[in-house]
Amino acid sequence: MRPSDLAREHGLSTQAVRNYEQDGFLPAAGRTPTGYRVYTEVHAAALRAFLALVAGYGHATAGQIMNALHHDALDDALSAVDHGHEQLLRDRQTLNAVREAIGELPTGPAPGAGVWTIGELARRLRVTPATLRKWEAAGILAPARASGYRVFRAADVRDAELAHLLRRGRYPLAHIATVVQQIRTAGGTEPLARALDDWRRRLTARGVAMLDAAAELSRYLRVADGGGAGQAEDVD
Repeated sequence: MRPSDLAREHGLSTQAVRNYEQDGFLPAAGRTPTGYRVYTEVHAAALRAFLALVAGYGHATAGQIMNALHHDALDDALSAVDHGHEQLLRDRQTLNAVREAIGELPTGPAPGAGVWTIGELARRLRVTPATLRKWEAAGILAPARASGYRVFRAADVRDAELAHLLRRGRYPLAHIATVVQQIRTAGGTEPLARALDDWRRRLTARGVAMLDAAAELSRYLRVADGGGAGQAEDVD
């Protein structure tokens, strides 16, 4: 397999393959005495695994996983995989909670006795307090004040969970504010239902992509452990 074949399989440029190697997403290529890069099936399997991981986990996590593997830190790579699945499960649980909230709020937000500080809510969502203040400024959150401090009750937590979910779906703050306001006032829920249906499809697609990535990653580990067959050469 020539380097151009390796790149062409995925619609990439040869330079992109070199960049992935430089960034640690592929194992380091060998060199001939005349300076040619030497590629093997190990590199082809690594590239397939990396691109599959990008589709399932995103570019940053995919890079983190591949770099961990190439530094003999398999447990770190698997922890990153586990975290991705944990986030997917949390998204599904939040999605289900929001769906239930819609059915339980025909006339407005449900009352709740629990009170959260901004720090506690930020830790629950794994965001920064600054993010929650930004959501408040956008009209997504409307916490009460006690002795000058923000306090978040059950309905506020629900709104924040919904905002967090939709932000991961790349919805703009203005759209999220409209959806949250509709829940608060028990107005029309059709826009929210459409948003949730769209996010459910995204979660399903991400879950399938994670399965594909697991298969490619497992194959790469086997190939890397057994060595690659077939070499190709490339000149810088």
